[in-house]
Amino acid sequence: MTGPAVPAGGVDPGARPGSGGPVLVAFAGLPGVGKTTLAARVGAALRAPVLPVDPVERALHRYGLTGDVPGMAAYGAVAGLAEVQLGLGLSVVVDAVNPVASARGLWHDVAERAGVPLRVIEVHCGDEEEHRRRVEARPPEEHGTWEQTLRRRAEYEPLIGPRLVVDTAVVADPLPGVLAYLR
Repeated sequence: MTGPAVPAGGVDPGARPGSGGPVLVAFAGLPGVGKTTLAARVGAALRAPVLPVDPVERALHRYGLTGDVPGMAAYGAVAGLAEVQLGLGLSVVVDAVNPVASARGLWHDVAERAGVPLRVIEVHCGDEEEHRRRVEARPPEEHGTWEQTLRRRAEYEPLIGPRLVVDTAVVADPLPGVLAYLR
């Protein structure tokens, strides 16, 4: 006897990670590496909300919050929204740079309070020329410049602990491997 057919591309849109319960998926990586694209694809495959930090941070700037305050406030706001969604029994995908341990610690705390597993996916682009091309092709007012990305890279604290590392410079589609990691 064979199991149900899996749709083209090897992704079962009804599949849920782990034992069928919700999971918190936290993406990390510099701007321009492909986090948002991959997070959206993972969210669609899991039928899970994708909560990006960047638009929240931009909204806080529009309302006059400047300096370091909007960054951590945006992470806190997204963490609160993630907790609500997890409480409803939904998986959640967080799309954020997560450059420092204090930002990443939010996701550990949220997952623990919600009683769900945390899966961290660190995304990078192993081809620096391609990374630069991606950053420079985006609106700098929304995503920053290449010079800002290099400064962020210098400040980026190494991620320690269990995680899946995805190199978006590799030609192969990373989605099947990401979904396998989430199961």
